[in-house]
Amino acid sequence: MPSSSTATSARTARKTAPRRSVSKKTPDAIALLRADHKKVADLFDQFEKSRSATKKQQLVAEICLELTVHAQIEEEIFYPEVQVALKDKTLVPEAKVEHQSVKDLIAAVEGVAPSGEDYDAKVKVMSEWVKHHVKEEQNEMFPKVKNSRLDLADLGERLMQRKEELMAERLATH
Repeated sequence: MPSSSTATSARTARKTAPRRSVSKKTPDAIALLRADHKKVADLFDQFEKSRSATKKQQLVAEICLELTVHAQIEEEIFYPEVQVALKDKTLVPEAKVEHQSVKDLIAAVEGVAPSGEDYDAKVKVMSEWVKHHVKEEQNEMFPKVKNSRLDLADLGERLMQRKEELMAERLATH
């Protein structure tokens, strides 16, 4: 439970901060994307440990959903902003190509029953490509973004809003 001084300072911050929405505090863009990266890494770890075909299929469905939505919010909102702010000609185009490779693997396993080594191999390769992509984003792109003039709080709010929309759409159609 927060202390009374914490609650008082939170009320003061709400009064002085510009009103955006009444919802919970949204993480900044980098924190939000890092949280997505961690969630997917944890899902891949669970897949590696699973021996149940049903559990594997459920995990792959969740991995595919998370990666699809994550890639879409990056491509629609984050990457265009980063490209302009950093005057980038390499990091974003490479990230988009990596996304396409992962999307191709998603198409190969999404909605498919786990049968044999080929299925597991595709998920394993997807995991490796995602790890590579995440490492580059977190070690190369994110530090540059943090040092840019981008408003990461506003960007985080826009990413979260779009993510919530996409999740609702995808869950409604599945």
